Amino acid sequence: MAFFHVLLSWTSQALMLLLFLLFIAFLGYCLYLKHIHMKYDHIPGPPRDSFFFGHSLTLLKVMKSDGLIHEKFLEWAEKYGPVYRVNFLHYVSLCVTCPETTKEILMSPKYPKDIFVYKRLFSLFGERFLGEGLVTATDHEKWYKQRRIMDPAFSSLYLRGLMGTFNEMAEKLMVKFGENADKKTEVNMLSLVNCVTLDVIAKVLCQVCHQRLYVGDMYHVTMKSQLCYKSICMCVCLIDHSQVAFGVDLDLLNNTSPFPKAIEQCLKGMVHYLRDIFFEYNPKNRPFINEVREACHLLRSTGAKLIQERKTAMQNGDDVPKDILTQIIKSAGEEESMTQEDEEFMLDNFVTFFIAGQETTANLLAFCIMELARHPEILEKVRKEVDDVIGMKQEISYDDLGQLTYLSQVLKETLRIYPTAPGTSRYAQEDLVVDGLNIPGGVICFFSSYVTGRLEQFFKDPLTFDPDRFHPDAPKPYYCYYPFALGPRSCLGQNFAQMEAKVVMAKLLQRFEFTLVPGQTFDILDNGTLRPKSGVVCTVRYRDYKK
Repeated sequence: MAFFHVLLSWTSQALMLLLFLLFIAFLGYCLYLKHIHMKYDHIPGPPRDSFFFGHSLTLLKVMKSDGLIHEKFLEWAEKYGPVYRVNFLHYVSLCVTCPETTKEILMSPKYPKDIFVYKRLFSLFGERFLGEGLVTATDHEKWYKQRRIMDPAFSSLYLRGLMGTFNEMAEKLMVKFGENADKKTEVNMLSLVNCVTLDVIAKVLCQVCHQRLYVGDMYHVTMKSQLCYKSICMCVCLIDHSQVAFGVDLDLLNNTSPFPKAIEQCLKGMVHYLRDIFFEYNPKNRPFINEVREACHLLRSTGAKLIQERKTAMQNGDDVPKDILTQIIKSAGEEESMTQEDEEFMLDNFVTFFIAGQETTANLLAFCIMELARHPEILEKVRKEVDDVIGMKQEISYDDLGQLTYLSQVLKETLRIYPTAPGTSRYAQEDLVVDGLNIPGGVICFFSSYVTGRLEQFFKDPLTFDPDRFHPDAPKPYYCYYPFALGPRSCLGQNFAQMEAKVVMAKLLQRFEFTLVPGQTFDILDNGTLRPKSGVVCTVRYRDYKK
């Protein structure tokens, strides 16, 4: 009995010591948090919701009400000025709209992407997602090596060579529009342009993967949810219910595929993973989390198979195109002795390009169609330009794109109001001055193209859709318009995206009339990228050239 009394006494003392240490740790954290508050509270900003969680409760409330978090940032920018702080635990973010600071930070390589956001995108709920690809690499040297190797795949010479692919895929979309015009059925524009942009990126990402692969080989131990194993293949050309050819084209306009859903699930998961650190600990969210993990696994497993086929072709001395997939393989270094980490590194960029090369362009096209349908006078003007430049030609050339100046203005104005990738952030390690305020180092600076594009101080009547803001003779926006970011970390595929969007829009305007179906909203859905919540539902009919 004495032994148990001693043991009980020791246990009690150990428990008391543990509680004391936890109290000291908690007290230390509170003091540190108070120090952070005192360090940055001279910067304007909204009142914190709580001492510990800062403004996170407000932001979570917006998310849970299906609102747009960037509207809250805009509201705060209008109230608190060109720089204001947002607190979350012991992290402080500065939301900056000051053009001079935007120029200084985004144009300089000495301000890395912030670790809090971009390192968190390494994985989603334990499943590797973007890893350390071009978007998420925070180390400048590591990023620069990748960017230097990837640049040739986005050179003007290579992009010129993609005009055939842009035309081919856009033609398939026009056929689909024609079918809907014949049947007089309503069209979800976002859904269809999503298909065509995913078709394009799939084709240019891997142009010569002609080997036949089978579902069972690729995914015999994966995908246990509604992402049905019978449809998991890159081209989704069904031969029978058990075998699938693995080719060049997804042809999503005529076939079903899990890839659009997988991309959407990954993006939804990304939003929750970034903005709500407690989301994954709620048992009610487990089914959704499992779907997100499976979607990540689908994208990476597909990429692994593609990369292995291309590597084999390169090692056998076969002719391979200098496309994005080849550049991804080169970016990993020595192909002959690849480590597991090298393999994962290549997959990081595969997933990055697969998502970024499709999602933002599709959303841009949908928003553009929505705004043109709402502004018939602008629609008529841009259609006249298309008629003058393209006429009745079916094949649009690279030189034609350069003459579609008003269409370029329309697309730029669309991105001003609806920047599909709405913001970026950088880490300021050293002290800096923003709009006359001394800012201590060690802070994250967030730049929102959504906010600056809708501020009256930068754009008169900012909610008015006016493509003439981007007329060649109009004053250029001074570091307040950056839908593709700015500086060395700007979007590598921005010319690719704009060319693709121009080809699709030119063909649509050339051949069809479209009218918005009454009753739908013009709200914005935030899935990490911004997209039209309604999907932009239209009726489509053939143009009457006799008018």
